Amino acid sequence: MDFLSALTGSFSQHAAGNPTVAMVEAAYRHHGLDFRYINCDVAKEALGDAVRGARAMGWRGFNLSIPHKVAVIEHIDALAESAAIIGAVNCVRSDQGRLVGENTDGKGFVQSLDGIVAIDGAGVVVLGAGGAARAIAVELALAGADRITVVNRTAAKADELAALVSERTSAKGAVSAWDEPLRVPDGTDILVNATSIGLYPDGGIPPVDFASLDPAALVADVIVNPRDTPYLAKAKARGCKTVDGHGMLVNQAIIGIAHWTGVHVDGAVMRSTLESIFGQGADRGEV
Repeated sequence: MDFLSALTGSFSQHAAGNPTVAMVEAAYRHHGLDFRYINCDVAKEALGDAVRGARAMGWRGFNLSIPHKVAVIEHIDALAESAAIIGAVNCVRSDQGRLVGENTDGKGFVQSLDGIVAIDGAGVVVLGAGGAARAIAVELALAGADRITVVNRTAAKADELAALVSERTSAKGAVSAWDEPLRVPDGTDILVNATSIGLYPDGGIPPVDFASLDPAALVADVIVNPRDTPYLAKAKARGCKTVDGHGMLVNQAIIGIAHWTGVHVDGAVMRSTLESIFGQGADRGEV
């Protein structure tokens, strides 16, 4: 008998509010995989120590969440193509002892919009310019969005991401100042909150003028806890279709688990686990 499970996990802050551990371990059990997923609260200054610890213990891989998606790059050995373009890492895999950074966030987000909204030719506004925002902006551009407008309180980061979109994709990258409340630009088909505003336990709502939203637009949130954020509630009240963060969470986890285990797990198992924790989804925000 073998009593040594393969280890995976997540490094973030406010880790106690992250439900990924519950859904990933449910997938491991369902597929009979002798893997464990460990949710770790890691301070910014301790990230290097955490990565060295995972390397020393032979972890098969790990996820990164706020605030580590960019900072982790200096602590790993290589970047896969998508992570290199995006400049952020949310998933690390061990390749014969070398730690390789991947980015599955954007792909997971794009998959969560399948059948809900047309991306090709769309005008997109992304709130934020951090790791999740970078992944989502680039992958939406690669999926055929026509224009990606970045809104961020730190103008330099918004400028950098908009330039990345323009230089590395066929979409046009643009920047809009975040005057509060933000008036959503005309022609916005998809509005994405890719900031941490609204995340448990801090809560809050991005300062958006919801009256400026076109009711035909789709509004998405990357926040997974709580599932039904006040931001999405206000968008629904405006008449918009909404997508919560659980679709992205499940889809990126399927990709990440395949990197670690070689198995394409059943996403329905993870969706069911999230629904048991947070309840059934409403409108098109279900996963």
